[in-house]
Amino acid sequence: MQIRTLEAFVEIIRQNGFSSAAKVLNSTQSTVSKSLAQLEGQYGTKLINRNKGKMQLTAAGEYVFRHAQRILAEETQMEREIAELKGLKRGVLKIGLPPIGSSELFAPVLARYTSSHPHIDINIVEHGSKKLEELVRSGEIELAGSLVPIASGFDYQDVRNDPVVALMPASLAGKRTKITAKELAEYPFVLFASQFALTPLVIETFRKKGLEPVVSARSSQIDFLFGLVAAGMGVGFLPRMIAEKRNVKNVKMVEMTDIVIEWHMALIWRSQSHLSYAAREWLRLSGEYHDGTLKVNNGIKS
Repeated sequence: MQIRTLEAFVEIIRQNGFSSAAKVLNSTQSTVSKSLAQLEGQYGTKLINRNKGKMQLTAAGEYVFRHAQRILAEETQMEREIAELKGLKRGVLKIGLPPIGSSELFAPVLARYTSSHPHIDINIVEHGSKKLEELVRSGEIELAGSLVPIASGFDYQDVRNDPVVALMPASLAGKRTKITAKELAEYPFVLFASQFALTPLVIETFRKKGLEPVVSARSSQIDFLFGLVAAGMGVGFLPRMIAEKRNVKNVKMVEMTDIVIEWHMALIWRSQSHLSYAAREWLRLSGEYHDGTLKVNNGIKS
């Protein structure tokens, strides 16, 4: 069984198709199909069922897929460690960043990183925290941004802790700059999609006060969420640092007086894993930036 054969099998499932998998692997659809046939021939059983255009793993396929992910993650880690033994300052940083707050928290770090490490390629994926945790756990990415509390099996480095504020249609907020949880719960909520860690954080905080939010809409985009609030669909929630940087007509930022929702961003990685030089450098630069030790010259990190 060859590593490339396992890579093809895993990408067929991830991309839900042969042609998409071939593009990711810089291969041909024929080669990818042959890789699957080779694996199925080796184990003497079907690994994938094709049902209405969707790739579905068989029971045997689930087993092979799970172990293939682990094998590929271990091979990647072995390559990192060998490269470091050779003293190479090259490599690939595979990192996952959440859509909420990345431009404020990580864009300056990325600019400094690419400047100081031109020989390291950076692969960035964007998802909500729950999906990013899955990708780190499977070894597909090495680091990811996620909210505290962090699930078991991960180590983490703090990035920033920021209070969450309410976003209200200006017509509802009136002159108010502060509001109680009970008053907010009288209005429908406009929240991010369920895979964003901020969403369950908001809902659970209100439930602890004995309040059950009614959700009128969900979005994966900050700008669209502002648009929904401005249109009067309900109240939204964002970290203060993000809300303050946007001046959207008909939307007012309001503080919550009797509940505290903390947006505590961290960088996570698998516990007891050997971090590559590329990942360790990202953590170092992120720590320096958020501790205030990275100098700024004309808005550019140096």
